Amino acid sequence: MNPALLVLEDGRVFHGAAYGAEGETFGEMVFNTGMTGYQETLTDPSYARQIVAMTSPHIGNTGINGEDPESRRIQVAGYVVREPARVASNWRATGSLGSALREQGVVGIAIPGTRALTRHLRDRGAMRAGVFSGEAAVAPGEDALLERVRQSPSMEGADLARDVSTTEPYVVQAQGDKRYTVAAVDLGIKAMTPNRLSIRGCEVRILPAASTAEEILALGPDGVFFSNGPGDPAAAGYAVDALKGVLDAGTPFFGICFGNQIFGRALGLGTYKLRFGHRGVNQPVQDLATGRVHISAHNHGFAVDAPKDGPFDTPYGPAEVTHVNLNDGCVEGLRLLERPAFSVQYHPEAAAGPHDASGLFDRFCELMEASK
Repeated sequence: MNPALLVLEDGRVFHGAAYGAEGETFGEMVFNTGMTGYQETLTDPSYARQIVAMTSPHIGNTGINGEDPESRRIQVAGYVVREPARVASNWRATGSLGSALREQGVVGIAIPGTRALTRHLRDRGAMRAGVFSGEAAVAPGEDALLERVRQSPSMEGADLARDVSTTEPYVVQAQGDKRYTVAAVDLGIKAMTPNRLSIRGCEVRILPAASTAEEILALGPDGVFFSNGPGDPAAAGYAVDALKGVLDAGTPFFGICFGNQIFGRALGLGTYKLRFGHRGVNQPVQDLATGRVHISAHNHGFAVDAPKDGPFDTPYGPAEVTHVNLNDGCVEGLRLLERPAFSVQYHPEAAAGPHDASGLFDRFCELMEASK
């Protein structure tokens, strides 16, 4: 394996071996704490323009297959692991992870210090980084590579939802009898999400990220869904405007992750960048109404700034925070008290991850049923 370098914008450099494609790549350096689900992580559109380090030490054991991807291609900008599996062993495997990274041009690196990298990011926060391997790692020198990292774009202010969204509408049919029509705005949607809706009798009509309220409501949906996605919600004003039109119409709404942040901004709230974000399948989230704690899947670097001490006023009537993260107290859910609209910051579709929160899709169906 050829030598490679991981260069962080604060000057920290990690030496390792090339993994996947050779060359160079730039992105925001983040870490994922999941011990399973690396294929779902790699293909999650929410990871666009991010270099993802896996904290689990051995990656690639089960290879890759055609059933688990959350989109049609690997979405991460770069990949960092400690020890790549030398052999893929699983009855569903159709190839190795290393081969898939090479075929799709994803530059990666294997380093012995993924624990040190994670601790560094927790202390200093997520930051820009570059991975360099092959000739790209040898010729310029570390100072030149660092300067290139510092010239790469920041995640703050980045509008990425339109980059990963579908360009044309498409439909996921209901499984069994059709009960509802859902208009789903693709801000970086994962494949499992429309599947979770379709098994509940929803015909899911998936629309491009920049769809207007008029285009969404023209479908006559029983409910509207805003998906997860990458980038800074403050840069996605088109999605905020579209959601305001949906809320004005009184159509039931459900949003997750980026959709939660768009909902917050539509309610007049601010959003902010987390120090190092939440990425993994083990985040404890408390439902404030019941006190129950769900272990949940997360992938986000921004959060909503909302008052957690009781209801607050919005242009659509009173609203409240419904869920909080027990690790750092950040807002994990919102709802309107007088209109059928709610959202959560985490991933109830659980791909990969625990299924504690799958009942949120049932709650959305209940809102659509009550509004019929």
